[in-house]
Amino acid sequence: MRSRRAGTAVAGAGILLLSGCTGGGPGGVGAKDEPAAPPAITPANGTKNVEPDKPVTVRVRDGRLTEVTVADPQGRKAAGKLSGDGKSWTTTWGVRPSATYTVTAKGEADGKPVTATSTFTTLKPAKKLESGMSPLDGEKVGVGMPVQLMLSQPVAGKEARAAVERRLEVRMSRPVPGAWHWINDREVNFRPQEYWPSGQKVRVTAHLAGVKVANGVYGTKDRTLDFTVGDRHVTTVDAKKFRATVTDGGKTVRTIKVSLGKPGDDTYSGTMIAQEKNPAMVMDSATTGNPGEYRTPTKWNVRMTYSGTFFHSAPWSTGSQGRANVSHGCLNASPADAKWFYDFTRRGDVIQVSGTTRKLKFGNGPTPWAKSWQDWLAGSALGQPVTPGGL
Repeated sequence: MRSRRAGTAVAGAGILLLSGCTGGGPGGVGAKDEPAAPPAITPANGTKNVEPDKPVTVRVRDGRLTEVTVADPQGRKAAGKLSGDGKSWTTTWGVRPSATYTVTAKGEADGKPVTATSTFTTLKPAKKLESGMSPLDGEKVGVGMPVQLMLSQPVAGKEARAAVERRLEVRMSRPVPGAWHWINDREVNFRPQEYWPSGQKVRVTAHLAGVKVANGVYGTKDRTLDFTVGDRHVTTVDAKKFRATVTDGGKTVRTIKVSLGKPGDDTYSGTMIAQEKNPAMVMDSATTGNPGEYRTPTKWNVRMTYSGTFFHSAPWSTGSQGRANVSHGCLNASPADAKWFYDFTRRGDVIQVSGTTRKLKFGNGPTPWAKSWQDWLAGSALGQPVTPGGL
């Protein structure tokens, strides 16, 4: 009897032990019934005065995220990227200041759907950083045209400039290396290492919304520019031979007799681009600091420098064109040649002048080709070429 009772007791203990292993204590079946942890969102719900340059992040502990949106009341969404393991999501760029955003995160954890939301507001900046870009959106330009980004607030210091450069995205149909260069504290330009390939399509997006460039100074919105590159127009001007040789795709299409700047008023030597075109304007010496010297109406004007170097029609000097340099610094041509050159030329076409005593100064208009590639790279806060994405 003792043995039977003992056996029964042992059997009962075994049953109790088995029941204990499958019961509702910690780690048992009851634990699996607990809800899975929802995604964790930063900034947390209700947070105010969020710095817009700080990333918005979503993380899930056990499982993976399936969908994340960060949107303002107008439905504008902030771009972001999911990690390779699907456990975290982070905004790619910044968010706008003075704005309200709602984060909606969906995922799976322990085989169950999980969701979370968070609404936060960003701070109001003391000053707004706004921007403008050149060339014009949709414009077809010459192979020497740089991208100019003009800023409404100064960007001083390497750290702030690097922050801006990291927000500048360049995509091309035929990717070639290029780089950004700071012209001054309110302008940064992009050029390829060599002239643009003809037919190139380019998209530049300045993701400036939320970028911080100084205490209390933030970008307010993004800007996108699309342009295409036309045929390879390169004009070489020899001041000593008084000739301009115009090429299209490497082939000479016209040779033009010209007269350049007279001694003491030399035309600049260097590689310039056609900066703008104006069919009629008045050349006024007052704009160059010599009022009263001349005030002459001109036609078919192609600007080459900010300081007032133009390729234009000059019927008064046709006797000197091809023979002597008698101008006030511009490139004078006959009315017929000047009209042809005006019609042929687009903004960004390359004009190379040689044989004068005055050298082109960098910054006298968009002058990206006045610097070597290495000197151009040195003007980047990141100090390295841009690897563009494709289109």
